Amino acid sequence: MTKSAKSQGSLMLALFPLIILYAGTVALFALTRENTSDIATYWGYFVPVVGLISLVTAWGNAYARGDSRLFYLIKQIIIWGAFIWVLTILQKMGIDSAIGGQKAAVTLIMMTALVALLVGLYLDTKMVFYGAFLGFCGYLLADPGHSAILVKLGEPFKVVDPANKPLTMVIALAIVAFLVAAFLMLSTRGSVAAKRSS
Repeated sequence: MTKSAKSQGSLMLALFPLIILYAGTVALFALTRENTSDIATYWGYFVPVVGLISLVTAWGNAYARGDSRLFYLIKQIIIWGAFIWVLTILQKMGIDSAIGGQKAAVTLIMMTALVALLVGLYLDTKMVFYGAFLGFCGYLLADPGHSAILVKLGEPFKVVDPANKPLTMVIALAIVAFLVAAFLMLSTRGSVAAKRSS
């Protein structure tokens, strides 16, 4: 195998978690819009996946900044572990059934977006963009009548009648957020490679 083929394989492997993150979010957004039963449960299963992807994709950041990887690991585990623990308590209390599946899913989305933004601000800039994207998804699901924002967002993408195409707009924004996250990941990989070679 040539060096460039190995490099491409390594790059695709590095980007795979981000692909899962954004594709999974878009798929769950589509299911939530369709009012799929037990959708909050699916979002609940997705939260640990988001936490794991956050942990894995930012691992190189700690090395590039010269931070302790152990300290980084502890911080990530505390943040995501505490969040998952709170969600487990709320689920045991029957919050899902008390407020209804759709509302429970939107609440979970917004809480996850907030945690992702927190992680992004302190540990991994890529998660800021994911948190903002997830928050936007939650905003659209909370009140579909607020689709006027889609008109403004649809103009740069040249989408005809974007207010009536929320899924198309979410896919377009997911692609943009993914590309920004991929760029940040590649920058980190470059910093890690430069640090190792020096």
